[in-house]
Order: sequence, then structure tokens, then C-alpha cells
Amino acid sequence: MKNLDQQGRSHREGLVCAVLSGLVLALLGPLGPVHGCPGGCTCYDNTTDCSASGLLSLSPVLKLLDPESVILRLPRNNLSSLGTDELSSLSGLELLDLSQNHLSGLRPGAFSGLGGLRWLNLSANRLGVRPVTSDPNNTIAAALQGEGLSKEAFRGLWRLRGLDLSSNGLLRLPQGLLDGLQRLAWFSVASNRFAALDRVTFEPLVGLQQLRLAGNPWECDCKLSDFKHWMEWLIYRDGQVDAMRCGLPVDLRGRDIRSVPAEMFSHCLRSPTREGAVGQGTRPPCPPGRINSNDDCVRQRYRPASVRRAHGTQIVAGVICGTVCVMMVVAASYGCVYASLMARYQREVKNRGQPLMAESGADTDPEDGQTSPPPSPEQPSLKEGVVLGYRISSF
Repeated sequence: MKNLDQQGRSHREGLVCAVLSGLVLALLGPLGPVHGCPGGCTCYDNTTDCSASGLLSLSPVLKLLDPESVILRLPRNNLSSLGTDELSSLSGLELLDLSQNHLSGLRPGAFSGLGGLRWLNLSANRLGVRPVTSDPNNTIAAALQGEGLSKEAFRGLWRLRGLDLSSNGLLRLPQGLLDGLQRLAWFSVASNRFAALDRVTFEPLVGLQQLRLAGNPWECDCKLSDFKHWMEWLIYRDGQVDAMRCGLPVDLRGRDIRSVPAEMFSHCLRSPTREGAVGQGTRPPCPPGRINSNDDCVRQRYRPASVRRAHGTQIVAGVICGTVCVMMVVAASYGCVYASLMARYQREVKNRGQPLMAESGADTDPEDGQTSPPPSPEQPSLKEGVVLGYRISSF
């Protein structure tokens, strides 16, 4: 009997708990989804830190993540891809850390929903690593090469201020990758496999202040000359660039390209291989006004021989302008003094009641006030100090 009573009591308690749970869910249902801290993550303020949580996808995190989160840290996980609209609900996110994962590709518009994002860390991934396939000719891998980082991967990130692409094994950056990032101030492509960079890719970064380039096997030849001029322009605008040490040629190995004189690249503009030669296995030259840039003919831009000479030009121009200004001031001062003395002399002559020039019949010397007698007929009509019967009074 006691066992039956205990079983009945337990059954009733279970029914009561189920009813109460149903009532709670019914009351919370109209309030919308319940957000909390995802499992394995640490949440504080507006920050969600899911570092080293063994994540294979973002779904477990995004289900519980508050859409108003500002900082999301996901380093040291096993993420291999991002869906096109996977992050579209996190419009208030300002910092996203995806470093030290296994991302091998970024689709166009992968971050298009993150209009408020300011810092994006994609370092230590595999965006430049060629995928390994079972294709004997490796044609699939060749087709995927360069698609790991789509030129529209950062579309919509117009507020982005910092971007880290270091340690990704990148060989090149697609043209147009940085076109919408005019506010980007800090950019790193350090520790990749770049031998050269295209100037056209970096020219949209009008607000860039710091550029990290160390740790790449740079080939300091004609392929890098245009980027060197752009880098000097960035430094001239008070931008900061770290060491960019040459790997090739051998005579420049270990030397910072910023210290290499621009004259060493002057032959690049006259090189016959710059535009290619018809009949030697290369494509025809570009039309007038355009130059070769990888696979396309782009419009030629004015590029100064060396921006480092700008400071010397400013100094020389300043000295010349300063000298001319001093000479003009001296001449003006001399003219003012001379005019003042002449005005003073004229006032004195006027006060004496004597004309400035007297007729020859009664020549008057304003210095002593004496009148000279008229000249005799025997005297010549022209003598020293007398012109056409008038005597010029000396000052």
C-alpha cells in the first residue's frame, strides 16, 4: 500500500511539473526567442568568446547568440566554411575573430549582413592553400585556385577599419577585393607567399594608415616597381609600412625595398618584355594609354619617378620663393623711403617759395638761395647742368 501511495504521489508531482512547464512556455512564447550564452562559450557584457570550443559550424552558436552582440570571438576552432547568409542576423557586430580555423574559401558577400563591422580577423586560415582532390589532372584544384578569396568577399563592409589576412598562404589578391573598403586604416598580409603585389588593388585604400607586409618572399624586380611607388606615396602621407625585405634577386636579398633607389627600376619602363612582343609567345601590347596588369589592360595613371624627392623639391621651392619675397620687400621699402624723401624735399621747396626749376634768365640755386646772372652772348647755349635754357637743380 505504501508503495502504491508513493507511486501515485510521484505521478501527481510529475503531472504538476509538466503543467507548470507548459504554462511557463506559453507565457514566454509571445516574448520571442530566448537568447543565452552558447555552450562552451564565455559571455560578458556584449562579448561572446567561443575560443577553442571545437566548433565545426556556426549553427550551435548562432541559435543562442543575441543579435545585439558587439564582439564575437571564434579563434582556434575547426570552421571550414561560411554560408552566404549565415551571419546576416548579426547586424550590430563590430568585431569578428575567425583566426586559426580551417577556412579555405570565402563566398561573395559572406559578410554582407555585417554593415557595422569594424574589425575582421581572418589570420592563420587556409584561404590561399590549394585543395587536395582525387582528380588525377588536378583540374578541379586548378579551377578552385584563386577562388579561396573571392573579389566580392568583403562586399558591404564599408565601415571596416581593420582587416587581418596574415598567415593564409596567399599568392595573390584578386583585383577589386578592396574596392569597397575606403575606411580601412589597418591592413595585414604578413607571412604569406606573395612575391609581388598589384598597385591597382591597393589604390582604393585612401584612408590606410598602417600596412603589414613582413614575412613574404618578395621579388624586388620590375613586377614590384609600381607597388613600390604606391608604398612611397603612402609613407609620404604619414602612413606606416613595416619592413619589406627582398628575397630575390640575390644581390638585394635581405634588403628593405624602401631603401632601394628608384633609379634601379628605371629600366623597367623601357624593357621590351614590359608590353610583350608579338610572335614570341606573348599576347599583343595594350592600346595607347593603357598598360599590362596581370591579365587585363588597365588605364595608365601618372606615377612620379620617386616620391622621396618631393621633400627636396619643396625645400628648394621654398628657398626660391622666400628669396623673391625678401627682394620684393626690400624693393618696396626702398621705394617708400625714396618717395618719402622726395615728398619732404618738395615741401621744403614749396615753403621757401622757390620753383623747382628756374629759367636761365634768373637761375636760382635752392641750396644757397643766390641768383646767378644771365649768361653772356659769347657763352655757349649749352653747358654742364643747363638744358635748353633751363638749369636742373641738384638734389
